[in-house]
Amino acid sequence: MTATTGPLAGVRVLDMTRLAPGPYASMLLADLGAEVIAIGGGRSGLPVPALSRGKEFISLDLKTTDGLDALHTLVSEADVFMEGFRPGVADKLGAGYAELSAVNPGLVYCSVTGYGQHGPMAQRAGHDINYLAIAGALGTFGPSDHPPTLPLNLVADFAGGGLLSAFGIVSALYDRTRTGKGRYIDAAMVDGVLSMMGMNFVDWQTPTLPGRGHGVLTGSMPFYRCYRCSDDRYVAVGALETAFFERLWTTLDLGAVPNHFDESTWDHIEKSLATAFETKTMAEWTTEFAEVDACVTPVLEPHELATFDQIVARDPDFALDSVPVVPVFSDGPTRRATDTHVKTEEVLRRAGVVEDLAHRAAADGVPSSVTGLSWPPL
Repeated sequence: MTATTGPLAGVRVLDMTRLAPGPYASMLLADLGAEVIAIGGGRSGLPVPALSRGKEFISLDLKTTDGLDALHTLVSEADVFMEGFRPGVADKLGAGYAELSAVNPGLVYCSVTGYGQHGPMAQRAGHDINYLAIAGALGTFGPSDHPPTLPLNLVADFAGGGLLSAFGIVSALYDRTRTGKGRYIDAAMVDGVLSMMGMNFVDWQTPTLPGRGHGVLTGSMPFYRCYRCSDDRYVAVGALETAFFERLWTTLDLGAVPNHFDESTWDHIEKSLATAFETKTMAEWTTEFAEVDACVTPVLEPHELATFDQIVARDPDFALDSVPVVPVFSDGPTRRATDTHVKTEEVLRRAGVVEDLAHRAAADGVPSSVTGLSWPPL
């Protein structure tokens, strides 16, 4: 799949988001073949290389008439518009849904925020940690005798925000093929986390609520947690099912296999597994369990990914500065190198914007270098 092919070939996306969720979502759309134009304003809109694949970058000042006119011209030929401002800011800039959908009724407009477009916290700032906290997810991470464990910014920013925004956009584009109408998408990271917590909420509907570290899949079960090895590295054990647990126990040569669903055996299981795994290095255990179907894997560091056999098999060009192309289609993904220099003039000239503004400036007797458009060598 290349920049001109793929399921979204022919779709044009205008992305005015800044932080992780929006740029990640638009990169996923670019990976699917969409033409993505990321719109920044000066140095605050500098692209993040790891989330820039397949995009072009321009700089517009929407506080000027010419900059706003240029945006409206681009919107008239676009399929998707994305913004990540606090509620109401895009409207004040002349880039809200009401104004842009009037320019292009078929526009799919996606607002990516933390708390959503309404509610008492809608105007408040936040980050991944805050969205996880009020969605009830953060309070479930980690052991009960420690503060909640932070899962980087993967859950709210990238999954609940970026991934579900891209899913919403693709769904709206499909719906447009039937209705001919665009849609407004209110993509809130808190909502995304709540959606992903659905199965886990079942645990919290029992009369006795489990505390942090005591629910299913929290690490409370000794056969679903990480164990330290002799080199102070770790292996991840996910031997939930009976067959996997029996293979785990047998491979470690720990004697008679206990009933691992009987909680009275858990102390014995935990001590036995901890003692066993401390006898060898992580690499040695990785080799030993390579042919044993027991759900035991090494806990890798980021710098080890480019040489790990499974990662390399799926993506021979894997590198830490370039997010993998997913999902993988039958004709295969193609990693597309991206020049992240801001190319405002080049992009707008293709849309006919530069010539229109130059003619207007000449008619008004002002210099042809219009303040609303900028293409600095950033």
